[in-house]
Amino acid sequence: MLPCFDPSDTESGLRLLEELTSDAARIQREVLKEILTRNASTDYLRGFMCGHVDEELFKERVPVVDYDDIKPYIEGIANGERSDIISAQPISELLTSSGTSGGHPKMMPSTEEELDRKTFFYNLLVPIMNKYVKGLDEGKAMYLLFIKPEISTPCGLPARPVLTSYYKSHHFRKRPHNSYNVYTSPDETILCEDSRQSMYCQLLCGLIQREEVLRVGAIFASAFLRAIKFLEHNWRELCSNIRTGQLSDWIVDSDCRDAVSLILQKPDPVLASTIERECGNSSWEGIIRKLWPRTKYVEVIVTGSMAQYIPILEIYSGGLPLVSTMYASSECYFGINFKPLSDPSDVSYTLIPNMGYFEFLLVEKGDEVMNHKDLCNGTRDRVPPDDDDNNPPTTKAVVDLVDVKVGNYYELVVTTFNGLYRYRVGDILMVTGFHNATPQFHFVQRQNVVLSIDTDKTSEDDLLKAVMDAKRLLEPLGYILTEYTSYADTSSVPGHYVLYWEITSKDRPDRTGPADLRLAMEECCHKVEESLDYVYRRCRKKDRSIGALEIRVVREGTFDALMDYCLSQGSSVNQYKTPRNIKSEAALRVLESRVVDNFYSRKLPHWEPYNMSSSSS
Repeated sequence: MLPCFDPSDTESGLRLLEELTSDAARIQREVLKEILTRNASTDYLRGFMCGHVDEELFKERVPVVDYDDIKPYIEGIANGERSDIISAQPISELLTSSGTSGGHPKMMPSTEEELDRKTFFYNLLVPIMNKYVKGLDEGKAMYLLFIKPEISTPCGLPARPVLTSYYKSHHFRKRPHNSYNVYTSPDETILCEDSRQSMYCQLLCGLIQREEVLRVGAIFASAFLRAIKFLEHNWRELCSNIRTGQLSDWIVDSDCRDAVSLILQKPDPVLASTIERECGNSSWEGIIRKLWPRTKYVEVIVTGSMAQYIPILEIYSGGLPLVSTMYASSECYFGINFKPLSDPSDVSYTLIPNMGYFEFLLVEKGDEVMNHKDLCNGTRDRVPPDDDDNNPPTTKAVVDLVDVKVGNYYELVVTTFNGLYRYRVGDILMVTGFHNATPQFHFVQRQNVVLSIDTDKTSEDDLLKAVMDAKRLLEPLGYILTEYTSYADTSSVPGHYVLYWEITSKDRPDRTGPADLRLAMEECCHKVEESLDYVYRRCRKKDRSIGALEIRVVREGTFDALMDYCLSQGSSVNQYKTPRNIKSEAALRVLESRVVDNFYSRKLPHWEPYNMSSSSS
């Protein structure tokens, strides 16, 4: 099912992609047949199909599910049940998703074979980039890659993010050195569990090898911008290390020290002075070109929620192309950008038909959100509404990969080799066209997510619960929260959540004063953070990739003014409800013009690595 090819042979790789995309229908049928044949005897499939492997029977009997439907099976495996309740192949690890269920990380099953599939997918990127960017074999990539904490499971299976899994695998560590995967960062610095030491050492190695760097990047735009901000704070110390040829004493990870010492071999005062001159300027506009002058592009994901970082990336990059190469998740690796140098707003991903079996739930377009006016939540005619919770899509609306229609919106449903069957990923995609017989998709949004800064995915329900928990702190002081909304502020790094609150007094001035209210509002900020999910709290406390939550209090009548603005832009007065997330700049100006005070969380929220053993006992 996985063809062999040499990724450094551009013509061979491009030819393989043409073959895969030209015969998508047949490949998809073969993928489904192989998955069903392999896993027919699993408890899950046998319960629906009684050992049959017929495609039509699969579509008729196996339901479309979400995480809560399969959670008992996943938790069973984590607690020591045999893998064949869902997968004929042994489950070798559980991949923790950026989404959560009940406040805890979602976990997806994975097998050793899946690492072969990921490696095949990564190799497909090489001929595409070589086609559009010449000379990539003449230098290195300064890609800033990091691992994250693992979760312990009662049965001893590792549970970890998908990229951590890959970087720790022999597929990554024993990778062949082709034009695409020669990095300035030694593997030891990537695999360092202390993120600060890892960041410092990777940047130091990238600066020392600056003349060899042809491309820079990280997986997500947010991570790359954190690295630039880290460089802003630490360039003097980095230059000192380069000038003296000595690594800072606080780098205590022995593997990092040994690996970096092979690169930091001797003092280089000329290089140190060059870097100091560029970093010492008052403006860091174009700093990437200045520090790494041979760089051809910046590779980061800038689609979906990461699109909010495009303006600041463009400032730092000095006009370098921003390249989003692929679309993947913990559940499955999906698609590749066949035109990597296209404008970020035009990025479409072509789904690779042998990576899994793909189906799609048609998302109906509501008249109000699909019009051409810029509404108060920033949505335009390209953005569909969330599914109606009272009338969710059914299996009758499911279509195959090759049967989607250009211009329609769909929710992705995937069946994998690892034990996911008709699983709703939660991503909303729009069909933009076809490459041969295979559709191409623009990533629109994650279903129901209203706030995201890094890998956090806060839904409207998550936000509502957190706000309701926090507002109770005001009631003893005689204040009531009357309305609220939010937006993700990424104007600085790291970005942070901003809540707009309109509060009113019960007219009991004897109960409180300004100082009491300020303390209470700061506690409200902290309480919101404490009430948000595991991933948010990890990003905030462990990764420091999200800044302190802010509440901006607006004067009374502000949300009436917001409604007036939305109605003036075409919202229906009969259907209007306060948007819980604001993306329209004009709507933000309505709120900002009425801010009377602002408050920040003064404490970090509680977070510790999630331990399934303690949570399941």
